[in-house]
Amino acid sequence: MTPPAHSPKSPGSTTWTRRDLLKRSACLGFLPLFAPLSAAEGDKSSKIDGRILENVLIRANSPQGYQGWPTVAKLPNGDLAVVVSAGREGHVCPFGRVDFFRSSDGGKTWSEGKTILNHPADDRDAGICVTSKGTILVTTFTSFAYLPALEQERKRRAQGKGTWSDERFQRWEEAHRPFETLEKRKEELGCWMIRSEDGGKTWSERYRSLVNSPHGPIQLRDGRLLYPGIKLWENPRTVGIAHSLDDGKTWSWLADLQPVDGENINQYHELHGVETESGRLVVHVRSHAPSSNGETLQTESDDGGKTWTRIHRIGVWGLPSHLLKLSDGRLLMTYGHRRDPFGNLARISTNEGRSWSEEFRLNHCPPCDLGYPSTIQRDDGTLVSVWYEAGSVKAAIWQLN
Repeated sequence: MTPPAHSPKSPGSTTWTRRDLLKRSACLGFLPLFAPLSAAEGDKSSKIDGRILENVLIRANSPQGYQGWPTVAKLPNGDLAVVVSAGREGHVCPFGRVDFFRSSDGGKTWSEGKTILNHPADDRDAGICVTSKGTILVTTFTSFAYLPALEQERKRRAQGKGTWSDERFQRWEEAHRPFETLEKRKEELGCWMIRSEDGGKTWSERYRSLVNSPHGPIQLRDGRLLYPGIKLWENPRTVGIAHSLDDGKTWSWLADLQPVDGENINQYHELHGVETESGRLVVHVRSHAPSSNGETLQTESDDGGKTWTRIHRIGVWGLPSHLLKLSDGRLLMTYGHRRDPFGNLARISTNEGRSWSEEFRLNHCPPCDLGYPSTIQRDDGTLVSVWYEAGSVKAAIWQLN
């Protein structure tokens, strides 16, 4: 049986999807501009002709640290950076923090991780964006999705039937102690951002970023920052577009998004966007709606993000997607594939997202917790894609022929 997307087992807990994670944590506490095209329409931008040049292990899973949900970016000095939710016991636990890795040789070798954010709650999904001013923005969100597993173990122990070691139970209890009350948990839940204006040497205190998505905001040519995402812990939960006019210091709401006809906007997650050569904006969306479950969906804007097409299907199974405009103007999407054959995939578009190519495989792997690939293009045109796989952070250096 194929595991559901984003649904590994944490020791001593049940299997959860990302929807379950968000529901658990939440309990604590226009008209189209043009007719959208699907991937089945048009010429599908042909097939990708590419080859893998090198496979890289950035950080292996170990008893001291499981990592997940990385994002890669190119720094102002030409170095590459990867941020990741690290220091974890597993996919769902109280211990997540944000670690920062650096490469000065185009992604071939990487530094030891440096912790840049570590609050008492679980810090998840590390995104990164380098602005036109050279500022590095790193994003995350806090969650208490681990609490049901802890409460279940508490009940077992009260009945003399505990399944965890004493050491593990005490470690979780200690991590959760600051958040025993519902009020404290509500105060801690949030979508967060930190910033560095000196190339990553020092970092600000965290501040609220209004929305969250795994890979963070994007820089637009007009100087604005665009952040497609979700107001995770607000009621009602809102899916749409935020933007910043001051280099990411403050964020305001720009536009709501409209779901596929017959679907519920609350079944959408994990957005990412790109600005095309013409200025068209394209945003990808992860779906868990019954009619498009497991697919990447898409919406577009031709007026700077004020209005958007209704979200629509593009014929791509797998998620979530990271978008990149290549130096030749083509678009690249990279995304995880959690059914046979398991791994991470890429597609290109030669027409600003109106259709997408057949898939190109970045890697094969056994069935496991994997995905969230993101990609940068080096100055020489070579691509570096980074993802996680069973708690390890890996990369492929590759090129399009």
